[in-house]
Amino acid sequence: MAQRVQSAQEFLQDSFVPLVAALCSEEAEKVTRKNNLGFCELIKPFCRLTSEVHMRDPNNQLHIIKNLKIAVNNIITQPPQQGAIRKLLNDVVTVSQPAEGLVANVITAGDYDLNISDLSVKASVPWYSSWKDTLMGLNTSTFYSATTPWFEAYRESFLQSMPSSDHEFLNHYVACMLVVSSSEPEPVEQFLKLSQEQHQIQHSNEYSYPKWFIPNTLKYYVLLHDVSLGEEQRADSIYEEMKQRYGTQGCYLLKINSRGSNRGADEQIPDPWSQYLQKNTIQTQEPFEDGPYTVISNKNSDHFIPLDGLGNDSKVDGLSNNFKSHPLQLDHTSESGCFDGTDYVKPNSSMHESKKSNTWTPHGTCLTLTDHDRIRQFIQEFTFRGLLPHIEKTIRQLNDQLISRKGLSRSLFSATKKWFSGSKVPEKSVNELKSTSGLLYPPEAPELQIRKMADLCFLVQHYELAYNCYHTAKKDFLNDQAMLYAAGALEMAAVSAFLQPGAPRPYPAHYMDTAIQTYRDICKNMMLAERCVLLSAEVLKSQSKYSEAAALLIRLTSEDSDLRSALLLEQAAHCFINMKSPMVRKFAFHMILAGHRYSKAGQKKHALRCYCQAMQVYKGKGWSLAEDHINFTIGRQSFTLRQLDNAVSAFRHILINDSKQSAAQQGAFLREYLYVYRNVSQLSPDGPLPQLPLPYINSSATRVFFGHDRRPSEGEKQAATHISLDQEYDSEFSYQWKELEEQAVAAANKGTALSNFQPTQYCLNKYSDNSRFPLGVVEEPITVEVAFRNPLKVPLLLTDLSLLWKFQPKDYNSKNNGETKEVETSGKDMIGAEVISEFLMNSEETKMARLKLFPHQTGELHILGVVYNLGTIQSTSVLDGVDPSVVLQTGKFISNGMSVRGRQDLEIQGPRLNSTKEEKTSIKYGPDRRLDPIITEEMPLLEVFFINFPTGLLCGEIRKTYVEFMNVGKCPLTGVKVVSKRPEFFTFGGSSAILTPLSPSASEHCSAYKTVVKHSTSLYSLTSSADSSDFGVGTGCQPEVIDVPLPDSVLLPGASVQLPMWLRGPDEEGVHEINFLFYYESIRKHSKMCHRVLRHTAVICTSRSLTVRATVYRSNALEDEKGDGDNMLVFVDVENINTSEAGVKEFHIVQVSSNSKNWKLQESINLSEDKDIKLANREKGKLCLKAVRCKHSVENYTFADIVFGSEQIISSTSPCADFFFRSLYSDLKRTRSQQSVHTSQGTAKPSPDNAVRLIQKCSEVDLNIIVLWKAYVVEDNKQLILEGQHHVVLHTVGKEAFSFPQKQGFKKILGNSDWEDLEQESSEIGLFNFFRPENTSVPARPSLDQFSSLIKTSLHYPETYNHPFHQKSLCIVPVTLLLSNCSQADVDVIIDLRHKTTSPETLEIHGSFTWLGQTQYKLQLKSQEVSSLQLKACFVHTGVYNLGTPRVFAKLSDQVTLFETSQQNSMPALIIIGNV
Repeated sequence: MAQRVQSAQEFLQDSFVPLVAALCSEEAEKVTRKNNLGFCELIKPFCRLTSEVHMRDPNNQLHIIKNLKIAVNNIITQPPQQGAIRKLLNDVVTVSQPAEGLVANVITAGDYDLNISDLSVKASVPWYSSWKDTLMGLNTSTFYSATTPWFEAYRESFLQSMPSSDHEFLNHYVACMLVVSSSEPEPVEQFLKLSQEQHQIQHSNEYSYPKWFIPNTLKYYVLLHDVSLGEEQRADSIYEEMKQRYGTQGCYLLKINSRGSNRGADEQIPDPWSQYLQKNTIQTQEPFEDGPYTVISNKNSDHFIPLDGLGNDSKVDGLSNNFKSHPLQLDHTSESGCFDGTDYVKPNSSMHESKKSNTWTPHGTCLTLTDHDRIRQFIQEFTFRGLLPHIEKTIRQLNDQLISRKGLSRSLFSATKKWFSGSKVPEKSVNELKSTSGLLYPPEAPELQIRKMADLCFLVQHYELAYNCYHTAKKDFLNDQAMLYAAGALEMAAVSAFLQPGAPRPYPAHYMDTAIQTYRDICKNMMLAERCVLLSAEVLKSQSKYSEAAALLIRLTSEDSDLRSALLLEQAAHCFINMKSPMVRKFAFHMILAGHRYSKAGQKKHALRCYCQAMQVYKGKGWSLAEDHINFTIGRQSFTLRQLDNAVSAFRHILINDSKQSAAQQGAFLREYLYVYRNVSQLSPDGPLPQLPLPYINSSATRVFFGHDRRPSEGEKQAATHISLDQEYDSEFSYQWKELEEQAVAAANKGTALSNFQPTQYCLNKYSDNSRFPLGVVEEPITVEVAFRNPLKVPLLLTDLSLLWKFQPKDYNSKNNGETKEVETSGKDMIGAEVISEFLMNSEETKMARLKLFPHQTGELHILGVVYNLGTIQSTSVLDGVDPSVVLQTGKFISNGMSVRGRQDLEIQGPRLNSTKEEKTSIKYGPDRRLDPIITEEMPLLEVFFINFPTGLLCGEIRKTYVEFMNVGKCPLTGVKVVSKRPEFFTFGGSSAILTPLSPSASEHCSAYKTVVKHSTSLYSLTSSADSSDFGVGTGCQPEVIDVPLPDSVLLPGASVQLPMWLRGPDEEGVHEINFLFYYESIRKHSKMCHRVLRHTAVICTSRSLTVRATVYRSNALEDEKGDGDNMLVFVDVENINTSEAGVKEFHIVQVSSNSKNWKLQESINLSEDKDIKLANREKGKLCLKAVRCKHSVENYTFADIVFGSEQIISSTSPCADFFFRSLYSDLKRTRSQQSVHTSQGTAKPSPDNAVRLIQKCSEVDLNIIVLWKAYVVEDNKQLILEGQHHVVLHTVGKEAFSFPQKQGFKKILGNSDWEDLEQESSEIGLFNFFRPENTSVPARPSLDQFSSLIKTSLHYPETYNHPFHQKSLCIVPVTLLLSNCSQADVDVIIDLRHKTTSPETLEIHGSFTWLGQTQYKLQLKSQEVSSLQLKACFVHTGVYNLGTPRVFAKLSDQVTLFETSQQNSMPALIIIGNV
């Protein structure tokens, strides 16, 4: 807002000052030109009186005039043309700008927080509450208003350039100075000549301009003496002659140029002229461009009235320093004329250019400080002795004329007026008056004399008398309907009332409103209306009536002058923010309007400044459309002003915000941005690539992949899945792979886990551990996946997209790491980069770009970002205000769109640290080094291919497949291992596997097993010593880690080898994901990378086949026929549970094998003569097999095969034994995990004592059953034969075992209990009671089943016994009771022959049958001893009797507790007693 150091009163006083004309001779002009100044320019800085002046008013009262200022101007006889005035005002505003550089600082990288005051009050979010407080506080300060020097300069120039008119006399000349040099031959004659010229100009009809106050103009004669020329006596004599001719009051001798132009150049003399000359350079030149002028003197200067109000430079410099607190003030110097020559680019005439260049020349070089005082004294003398006495005399004359008429009646006064004015124009109707400016009075009219007296009083600060006169004239003018005169009187009456000392009456604002309306609507004189507004607004602002001032300023905005409207709207905006309750949004809105009008007026810099100031209010409030409009305009204006960086920033801001614009508008914004950006890049083609705003990059989603892409499958050859960017990250899988690798590393490290183990990471993402520098390998690609997002509704086309990188070569083999040097974005021999020629992003699309680097040297690589050309595929339309031909010349069109080249950096923030107390209490982030890989020396690279790998298997099915290992690296590899959590799924076989065919085609119709032709015997047993690689149970190694049997254990570069691999379908049906981890090492040991891994995930779908259940019982026979000792019966139930969907026609049980260290199958007890066991769908078969104890207990496992087919499968070789042992290990591992769960959920199980352990051991068996089968499948009209095997592990006598895990049996152990069962329990029973473990309060004792196995009994007797009862009534039958000790300890046995009489059924069953002899026997059995006891049974009549009534009690010899052995599982001992 135009707030100056001077008050409103001082501004109004300086707006209207006495005008003095000056006529100079040529010689006098030469004297002043030595100082590069004209006469008027010479005296201009000294035209304000420094002391008070006294004069008498018409009532002879002393009137004091303070701070009076006069204006001395050269006479120009032609009024300035309107076009010239408009151009002058436009140029004044143009050159008056804020300090250069501020606009550039306003917009910084898309952030529009303006530094809007010296206190750096920021317009930031949240804004309103803090802003309101700030503004309220600033309003109370003394200096709070923002200075707008362009408005002050405009207002000053506007008031000075107003042409003089007939309805007022304020800008009429009161006096005239005639200036002659003392060096002229006849100075007095020259004075006469100049006097005549002045008289001719004033009184001749030739000249209507300039205007003179009264006919008898004061002439003041000035003799100018050049001291440097000497001749002072001549000058003094001429001055004496002048005093005699013109009187001492009418002439003056002014001596100047006391210093020669070539002397004392180093002496510093103040230059008070620069502030005026800089300010008025344009003003003094413009009239000459519009037409010829009649210039009386040789001075090339315009009618100019300085209204500065400043006496020296310090006040000017102090402007910007005093006003520091306004929140909307931009930092600038407030010298209204300061400008940079580069900013003022308007074309001007050569005369203008020469004058402009002279602006910077020194002034007053021949003047000393004494000369300055002489000029100041001259002005004072002229004012005291010449001007003011003349004005005082004129006021008295006019006052006397008015008083002489005061007593006359109105009619007489009217007659007097007619006498003064002669005949008057007839009065017009009201409508006519409103459409014209009213009457035109002749110069001698009494009303004009009153106005003239009022103006004179106003000029000499006699405001009370001036107000009275204006008030009187106003009435007369209104009575005569002279609206132009009346408006002028109203205007000055209001100003006079405000300026009266002591404020006797309030400011009549309605006077001004009426005057403005009259000027504008009736007189159609916008210049006068504008003057009224400028004056009244200043008065209202001084009274803090900002709302009224704003309304007044807005009223005068119109379409006829964009510049005026812009300036007034800007001032209105400042009024809104200076109100008691600042109206910030109104300020911003009117600043936008002002910026728009500035732009229409061609004031681009001011338009840009207004939009920038408004932006601070609109920014961040969610008004996106308003922000877009402002930014777009800022970009346009900045581009027009060649502030290209600002333009780019503004357009960038539009594009990076979530725009709500339509697609067409967004496309226009983007094209404009590309065009501007293109111009910026052309200015510095070799400079660094700047940042592009589009598309968005989600840096945290960046993924880095090390290695080649996965090869596609070729027919039956399927490559290992490994890792690829197409796979989604799964934390659970990641942990599983880490465990597998850790197991492999531990196995390679001889079974010890590494303390500093770090898993190999091929794919880095936001979930992986990125705290370490990742490792890449020379000549292996590094793929970076960048997540782009297009926020716009128009497609984007990225071309020549590639990665930006920095590389530091290092030799990791040498001791000193070699020489390190940086190579950035160059050196294709070090790093090769893939370039994507075109990357199209549709509207609002998120798309991944995968970019590759190919390192050719070892060292440290830093991936910095991406570089690309940004363009659009839409057709480029003609940009507003831009010549399309320019676009065609400078733009590069791709797919009909312009593109520009730039970069975006990839800056990834690491994870927040939260481990220590300091990190928890502060915000710290760890490093993320996924983009900073270390490139190591060459490593082998293993590729694995699976040939004929199945996707579907039957449960337990054995399938032979082949695996190809290929080394595609450049150095040999060794130590290949494969790790899997499911080792029971596959095997590479043992040493016998090498005998099998190596090619897949050769084994197409062969069995997966090793078979031999069946011999005549039904039993085939063979023993094999299996080492840890076969089964690994109890040997301390890890069965999950399997060495791959490579020939020579080395795979050379480029070599490949195929190995057979057998698969067995998992026992559970469904889809199984089985993970393989291949581990391998290089022959050369590396410092950075010790090993490498390759992952493969096999997906197998298994369908149901057979289910096998087996139970083992002790045989009642203590010895078999062959005398092989102890024997057992094994019952095997096989059921076909396959569904017809798999296409299986039937299953054939071809062989049952046993595997044990202590037992072996001996024969099949098969009642059917047909040995071939076929099972159709849902059929069940039952086998009864006899098992005998091995004679010698050895460490080796004994395999026994019972063959039902024509060929015997050697079960002790691969793959049958491999899968069995792996299955055995898995079963063992599962049992351990169950025990660990069992233990963790209860009290630890106490170890039983030796006695109990011995008893329990009697019921344990170590017998494993392998059921081998074939399945006949019809597929594509061809019959295929599938093979498979199921395993049953028999642990306990009499306990049923299954070939597959029983989910029901595991429910309670694994914690997956049925909650419905729990709900049926009592509420007091907790979850831990459900898993009731054995604890110390319950003694550890064997179960009844285990007791029954301690002693084995057998009765030997004749099955049928005939006795002649008619001869002998008692029948006595001898019975032998065999007792066998099954334990390894001595056992005390008690045999009780007494019948139990607890139930009546026993009496019925046994009848009269009784035992003879002792009723109880005691004996001791040694370990594994068999003892016989001879008994006698007595019968009294025929019948069928059960002899199994003896009760056997046993205890260990060193124990006290006696246990009864149960015979419930034995067969009943039936005897038939017959009569003969």
